[in-house]
Amino acid sequence: MSNGIDIIPSQGTRELILSKIKQNQPELTPLPSLDGLKTSYPNPIEKFKEVLTIIGGQVIEVSDFEGIIGFLQEKIDTTLRLITTLPELSHIAETNWLTTDSHTLANVELAIIRGHFGVAENSAIWVTEDLLGQRVTPFIAQYLAIILNEKDIVPTMHHAYERIGTSEYGFGTFIAGPSKTADIEQSLVLGAHGPRGLTVFLMKS
Repeated sequence: MSNGIDIIPSQGTRELILSKIKQNQPELTPLPSLDGLKTSYPNPIEKFKEVLTIIGGQVIEVSDFEGIIGFLQEKIDTTLRLITTLPELSHIAETNWLTTDSHTLANVELAIIRGHFGVAENSAIWVTEDLLGQRVTPFIAQYLAIILNEKDIVPTMHHAYERIGTSEYGFGTFIAGPSKTADIEQSLVLGAHGPRGLTVFLMKS
């Protein structure tokens, strides 16, 4: 009975406990093969587009950056604040914001970034901080646009994790569709804690 006083084992006791644990560990077994879970789709690009549309995003197919610029000039009020990490879009969006305090990004209408790759089964897009400029970028803007190459669509998350592999990154996240939440009455709200809309510019390989 400790009477409320924690008893800390001595150094010798702790080493004895750890040695007993090491002696009684189960034998190592090889990891199971997950190849059977790697489903595919006849057309992963079409699957990606279908899922993204279902969850509230939109896909715009373009051939080059001129196609992106043309779409933005037609659909977006370019007098509002647009930022990008891509020098190819510098004459339509700010590129000199990368070293500024993240709090100054509170009034950003649209952030345009590149994604590493997308996943067909859930339309998730993998991005890391080297693509974001600042970690807050894809979450603070009113709207988000991500540029992907068609060749960078993988079928499933199993393929996605294989592609990430052991690569090193300080911060990474999957983004799927606009921000959304729903209460117990099943009332869906977009943009509750992030962008109200997501546009994926799918660039032909």
